[in-house]
Amino acid sequence: MEANVTKLFDVPIAVSNSILSNFKNQKQKIVKKYVFVKSDCDCKRRRAYEITIMDLPRSIMVEILSRLPIKPIFRAKSVCKRWYNLITSDPLFITMYQTRSLNFPCILLSVDCFNAAIIELKAGYDYYSRPRNRPVILGPKFHLPQLKPKIGGLYKPKLEIIGSCNGFIRLMDSDKYDENHSLYISNPLLGEYFKVKLPEYEKRVRRVAYAFCFSEGSEQYKVLRSVVRKFRGRPEVSELDVYILGVDSEWRNAGKAPYPLCGSFHGSVNVTGALHWLDDENTEKSASIYSFNNGTEEVKPVPAPPGLETPSFCLRLVELGNCLCLSDNSYMTHVDIWWMKEYGIAESWIKDRILMDSIPRDICDARYVPIIIWKDGEILMQHERGTQLVSYSPK
Repeated sequence: MEANVTKLFDVPIAVSNSILSNFKNQKQKIVKKYVFVKSDCDCKRRRAYEITIMDLPRSIMVEILSRLPIKPIFRAKSVCKRWYNLITSDPLFITMYQTRSLNFPCILLSVDCFNAAIIELKAGYDYYSRPRNRPVILGPKFHLPQLKPKIGGLYKPKLEIIGSCNGFIRLMDSDKYDENHSLYISNPLLGEYFKVKLPEYEKRVRRVAYAFCFSEGSEQYKVLRSVVRKFRGRPEVSELDVYILGVDSEWRNAGKAPYPLCGSFHGSVNVTGALHWLDDENTEKSASIYSFNNGTEEVKPVPAPPGLETPSFCLRLVELGNCLCLSDNSYMTHVDIWWMKEYGIAESWIKDRILMDSIPRDICDARYVPIIIWKDGEILMQHERGTQLVSYSPK
């Protein structure tokens, strides 16, 4: 790959007459000069009107770079300062790349707290025979913060991936109940991250969970902190704290809010401008869904499918085709997917059933969770506790 980038950087390319004429008009005397280039050919110098890719206008350069897959973009940042600035700072590149990446979604695969990878999905692509497009392994060298050394204790240092939003990954080192734990927001595409300011340690905090969301109206990223506090002589209180990245200097209390299922927002989803999660209360009973409006910061319940009696710990919230969905994984023979066709309307829930006997036997040894719906209606599902992916066609 590096050799290909070098050739792209050095060897002159053909341009249209209109571009060439504009170039000559801007630099009338340049035709009398020479430029030196590195190339495999014997010619050591070329006429200045033989323009290299580095002479192209910014818009054309961005047009080219925004079409690259993830792995070449990682490497293109190291070619020169101009490319680095275009990829990391240019609003035009960010807009064009995000628009095109909608056709080829990227997913984050994490087996445990230490191993994670990003893969760009393209329909009909053979990932086995083309190793250059295999998953990009995330590591401290380029993409993730360095682990802090653990002083004393029995546990090794770890970096846990606890969620993502708009291509940003939320990371946490140490245990969330550790007084010295840290929270990071990482952009693995650029290899950059920053540390989130956390509130001061409180002894009365019994449980805590973090979430990450984006408000389209204000274009602000918000970090949420669900906290259960215990006061002497009073019952526990579950509340939600909010921190706006780049705006707030302190955490703000957004009022009472149910604590998330299993003490984590890992199964939460962003739909219609709101973050949704399952309540941790009465997990043996049916689901209780709650939402946090990313703009107004209002917390309210969302109606669950009528008549659903599956315990909440067997359910997973997912987003498919901009719809709020509920995946019922309580059966080994099939997966039920509930779709809320009209947001907020209890009667709009409908159910689809995926028969697991249609999945090859060698990979049908555990439950699968739907994560993406393709344009042709196929549903991409991920192994509940691993990185195995299968694509299911309702047709």
